[in-house]
Amino acid sequence: MWPETMAERHELSSMVAAGRGRRMRAVGLLLFARHKPLGMVGGVIVLLLILVAITAPLISPYDPLEVNSKSMLEPPSGAHLFGTDQAGRDVLSRVMWGARVALWVGIVSVGIGTAAGIFFGLPSYWAGAFDLAIQRVMDGMLSFPTLILAITLVAVLGPGITNAMIAIGIVMVPQMARLVRGSVLSVRENTFVEAATALGARDKDIIWRHVLPNIMAPIIVMATASLGRAILVEASLSFLGLGTQPPTPSWGADLSGPGRAYMEIAPWLATFPGVAVSLVVLGINLYGDALRDVLDPRLRTER
Repeated sequence: MWPETMAERHELSSMVAAGRGRRMRAVGLLLFARHKPLGMVGGVIVLLLILVAITAPLISPYDPLEVNSKSMLEPPSGAHLFGTDQAGRDVLSRVMWGARVALWVGIVSVGIGTAAGIFFGLPSYWAGAFDLAIQRVMDGMLSFPTLILAITLVAVLGPGITNAMIAIGIVMVPQMARLVRGSVLSVRENTFVEAATALGARDKDIIWRHVLPNIMAPIIVMATASLGRAILVEASLSFLGLGTQPPTPSWGADLSGPGRAYMEIAPWLATFPGVAVSLVVLGINLYGDALRDVLDPRLRTER
């Protein structure tokens, strides 16, 4: 029966629009998988990381902190698929819970770096002395290797997962700020910005309505690519004893502690956390590269 009232017609049109939106998303996903198969593989890995991190309390077979002196250094078996460590803790459970740490560190540190990078990159719109001073500071930070700067910051702040996230976020600020600065300078020269200025729009309104929306694509790509780097740096800091502290499950800490101490007699202690780090970083990089190709208009026009 055809809807008679305006409310019923509005509801029908909303349902039709929602169905059309779902079909368009499905078609877009299929096109992405067809043209970027490696990016799709990376996206699946990232999705698995998120699912494992969220559902770790439900799907992990054992408590990752539970010590069992009767099952120390057991090789992979039906009871313990990834074996056990020197304290009898299930390695598979620790790898699953380590995904929570990796994802949380990545999200928080990338969030810090992105927010600070936007804050320090936007003053380039005015191209004044303040912008030049900020860029010289960013250049000085970029002169240090990423891991060395992160180690220095954690050494000053103190070891721990919170300080590690802050340090990793600070390390990511210079590259994000340089990216934002270049994007802002490029967008500022467009005619729609000149038109808004000629019509009397304030700089604040121009930045919020015209500049920021047009620089979000490269920011999203950079943030996605930085997620894998943040996870890798956190694993490195935990490996050195500056990140996640025992007995909290962490891929880097498990590699450094039992993984290194029992490498010869129990190689699975280092193998599975190492594979987890490598696989997740590879997946994020593959997805980030594909996302860059899709969102970057310059790369689209070259094709």
